[in-house]
Amino acid sequence: MTRARTASPAAPSRSDAQPPAAGDAPTRAPADPRPRSWPTVAAAGTTVFLWASAFVGIRFAGHDYSPGAMALGRMAAASAALGTFVALTAVVRRGRAPHAAPARRAALPRGGTLGLIALWGVAWFGGYNVALNAAERLVDAGTAALLVAIAPVLVAVAAVAVLGERLTGRLGVGVAVAFAGVALIAAGGFTGHADKVGVALAALSAVLYAFGVLLQKRLLARVDAVTMTWLGALAGTAALLPFAPALLAELAAAPPSATLGMLYLGVFPTAVGFLAWGYVLSRWTAGRTTAATYLAPPVTVLLSWALLGEVPAPLALLGGALCLAGVVLATRR
Repeated sequence: MTRARTASPAAPSRSDAQPPAAGDAPTRAPADPRPRSWPTVAAAGTTVFLWASAFVGIRFAGHDYSPGAMALGRMAAASAALGTFVALTAVVRRGRAPHAAPARRAALPRGGTLGLIALWGVAWFGGYNVALNAAERLVDAGTAALLVAIAPVLVAVAAVAVLGERLTGRLGVGVAVAFAGVALIAAGGFTGHADKVGVALAALSAVLYAFGVLLQKRLLARVDAVTMTWLGALAGTAALLPFAPALLAELAAAPPSATLGMLYLGVFPTAVGFLAWGYVLSRWTAGRTTAATYLAPPVTVLLSWALLGEVPAPLALLGGALCLAGVVLATRR
């Protein structure tokens, strides 16, 4: 211990010791900022693309799978992928410290914390998925993505109403602008037609999304993101089990492409997307991560246009722009 400490002062004072350590300084100095930034940018970009593609995947698979059955199939795949990741991570950790005692920090949450994680999983992975799947049977992917994108505004409003945060003029203007955009989209839809029930279901998805974010913020102080996501996915899957008979019946009749689309939704936008997002959250500020999500709706519009032929109407483009502008205003600090 004493020898390690006597050697340590040389490390922090690299700037003072550059001549004697000329071989070390050039390798460390350029490597510090970049390796830490580009993986985070790549993870954020991957997450945005995967989450944007989810709206298109739901629209595609929704022709052959009902909302509840597709949600169950998606979450079963996500739970399996997340469970595999958690198991592999545990094996790697044990391999690095074979003689160390089992860490208590890795213990699963219990009691009230576990109950809140279950509530979070049921609301986000269960309710949100079913509502969004049902919405996209009635509205196009671009409409759904832009309506769900108002969730950060709802989070900001809830923070004022529930958490007692200060209501600013910028928040008020942002909320007004965002909901003006929602009104334009609801009036004509993103492709020139909007089903009012579909719009309402997409708005319900945004509410459940916002509830999930608020609850997640509180729970992440008690449990790590990977464990929370995995347990929440299991809770959401359990809540969706009543749709198992429908899923089995539809699996037998659906084409392989639709089934692969459903599995893609579980493994990539859900499992990989949430794991990558947890990595981003641990390295970026909240404002920067929120700003990154603004890219998801435009990417969804481009993907749905290219892959599904859903061409946006001019009025809907204006509504979408207002939605995003309002979200930026309301969540910017």
